[in-house]
Amino acid sequence: MTTLRHDPLLRDPRLRSVAEKVESGERLGFEDGLACLLTTDLFGLGRIADWAKRRKNGDHVLYVLNRQLNPTNLCVLSCKFCDFAASKADPHAYEMSMDQILAHASEDIDEIHIVAGLHPSWKFERYVEIVSEIHAAYPRLPIKAWTAVEIDWFTKISKKSAEEVLGTLKEAGVVAMPGGGAEVFSDRIRNELYRNKMGHERWFEIHRIAHGMGIRSNCTLLFGHIETLEERIEHMIQVRDLQDETGGFYSFIPLEYQLGTTKLVPRGASAADGLRTIAASRLMLDNFDHIKAYWVMLGEETASVALNFGADDVDGTIVEEKIAHFALASSPVGLTQQRILKLIREAGKVPVRRDALYHVLEVHDQNDARAHSVS
Repeated sequence: MTTLRHDPLLRDPRLRSVAEKVESGERLGFEDGLACLLTTDLFGLGRIADWAKRRKNGDHVLYVLNRQLNPTNLCVLSCKFCDFAASKADPHAYEMSMDQILAHASEDIDEIHIVAGLHPSWKFERYVEIVSEIHAAYPRLPIKAWTAVEIDWFTKISKKSAEEVLGTLKEAGVVAMPGGGAEVFSDRIRNELYRNKMGHERWFEIHRIAHGMGIRSNCTLLFGHIETLEERIEHMIQVRDLQDETGGFYSFIPLEYQLGTTKLVPRGASAADGLRTIAASRLMLDNFDHIKAYWVMLGEETASVALNFGADDVDGTIVEEKIAHFALASSPVGLTQQRILKLIREAGKVPVRRDALYHVLEVHDQNDARAHSVS
């Protein structure tokens, strides 16, 4: 690989310092992360992040054939950034029957991702039943289910500890956890936007417990609303610390706030801001194997460009996503496999199909649709 520190195309002196640290394997600090988010040398930042990504994963970019399942949007919380949650009186409120839930699973996908509202009357057993029924019908399908926010809710409605809740869900068929509910690890943000939701200390506690039980997870960052750039970097440092401790995270996923009807800010994050955040994530989180460009919230075009800014995962086909689209996300409701392959190849990368546990299933040829399975 080419060297970074003497790259004549790096115009920002602060990025040259970042490049020297990245190339030598030195961990970046708070000021380095802030320099990444503040730089006007966008393409220079991309060159550094892509270099770091290729050192870790080559030109491979992961995707998954998956389905998102949101069994209900009824929720006892009313977070100020959320257009998804509903009360029973709301016209967009819904709860699925078990037949509707099972219709979201199939033999030809490699992950089902389950997230819902904190239903005001469902018992913990209902959430367990959702997992166990899917697992019984499709025993080879990996189930990634319930965020730390939901796990915390389950402990309240069941009077069980987090260990007991996670143990029950693991026995029912859960193999991994989503990273949602992290929002921004900031008491200021919590007090302003989601006062009644658990704080970051409890989020970390639940993921620490899950990792200790062999349930690995992801971590998200909700950006582009009222958070400061400093709070974004502090969020990354805190999750990096937990990854040092447990090694239990698969990927880090910056989620771009969707204006929807909540409109916390006049305008959403720009494409450049999204790319800087992806790149900063790759450079700050040296102990994470994967950084995801979540096309649902970034949009297809920005997600494809982000594959040259440090991202090495685009999520998957999804088929039906409700949370971002209730917030009026302009991305398609789902993407076909061929469209995902095209997005990855347009970025000059090699598509690699994975499952929920980041096992590699197929490596595609760069130029055509042929693939070979990995045993």
